[in-house]
Amino acid sequence: MRALRYHGKHDIRCDTVPDPEIEHPRDAIIRVTSCAICGSDLHLYDGFMPGMKNGDIVGHEFMGEVVEVGSENKKLKVGDRVVVPFTIVCGECDQCRRGNFSVCERTNRNREMAETAFGHSTAGLFGYTHLTGGYAGGQAEYVRVPYADVGPVKIPDGLTDEQVLFLGDIFPTGWQAIVQLDPQPTDTVAIWGAGPVGQFCVRSAVLLGVKQVISIDNVPERLAMAQAGGAITINFDEESVVERLNELTGGKGPEKCVDAVGLEAHASGTIDSMVDRVKQATMLETDRPHVLREIFYVCRPAGTVSVPGVYGGVVDKIPFGMVMNKGLTIRTGQTHVNRWTDDLLRRIQEGQIDPSFVITHTVGLEKGPEMYKTFRDKQDGCIKVVLKP
Repeated sequence: MRALRYHGKHDIRCDTVPDPEIEHPRDAIIRVTSCAICGSDLHLYDGFMPGMKNGDIVGHEFMGEVVEVGSENKKLKVGDRVVVPFTIVCGECDQCRRGNFSVCERTNRNREMAETAFGHSTAGLFGYTHLTGGYAGGQAEYVRVPYADVGPVKIPDGLTDEQVLFLGDIFPTGWQAIVQLDPQPTDTVAIWGAGPVGQFCVRSAVLLGVKQVISIDNVPERLAMAQAGGAITINFDEESVVERLNELTGGKGPEKCVDAVGLEAHASGTIDSMVDRVKQATMLETDRPHVLREIFYVCRPAGTVSVPGVYGGVVDKIPFGMVMNKGLTIRTGQTHVNRWTDDLLRRIQEGQIDPSFVITHTVGLEKGPEMYKTFRDKQDGCIKVVLKP
């Protein structure tokens, strides 16, 4: 089969590899009909995420048709159409029973590596470093899905791939980012980053009925999409984020803030971001936390900060005294995808939202390597790429 494989920094290739096989009775094999390039795939592409090996199959946002099931898999049958969450979950451990699926205790087969890095292991993820199990990803013609009697979401007839594909990651990621803010009708929610996750944060905040949603970015087409979704927009290249947010909130600052950017903040004109770049290049820190510093400064006292943006390691000069003295609450984490999928699938069926709005490019799998660069460099108006194996 064909699959996109990692061969080093800025080197993704469409290779021919052996088809996957059933390895455990709970497995299923999926023929991928649609997959996507996620913003967090770019952290692999740019070489910021440790634990990748030459030849790893990438991609964690995919869906398709079941073509084979293991003998103990009673949930799926051949011909079922499913979306596969990017977090691999057992459904039986203490964390899964609590709904904390992204920290499943059993599915990371490299748990010792994760325990060394994080203190405790987190769940296995598709196509996302050996720190999270080293599982083959979904930017391929076929994928082996472990614990397939738990995670995959069956898709009812009448919905297109484009309407449901993002149930596997960016839609529930944006939704969780807003829900964990405990949004209220009187709240202003400010969202840094108008990439695909930021776009779903905007739509989710609007669906959940907050007073005011503000989207912060510097890419005109992203800001236009956020505005179409109901947000007030701030272009940080053209105006002061702090001054504009204070203006929009009567000088009090937003009650709720979201970092949908993560470790590769591109605030090139600020002193702290330039220092971050030097430290990153000299291995003195791994991530660039400019957005977090700005959020902690501008967030209203007693406010809440949600961080769906991916961070990988060590950040420097975080003003934690500011966080403590302002009484800020911080909520983080990879997405507990299966916690949200039933509700979000219902909302799609009812027409409350059509997630296909975010797609700007649809190409064949073989064009995936060049689309990584197009997406990373925000060329050709690219916001979200769907690949068709």
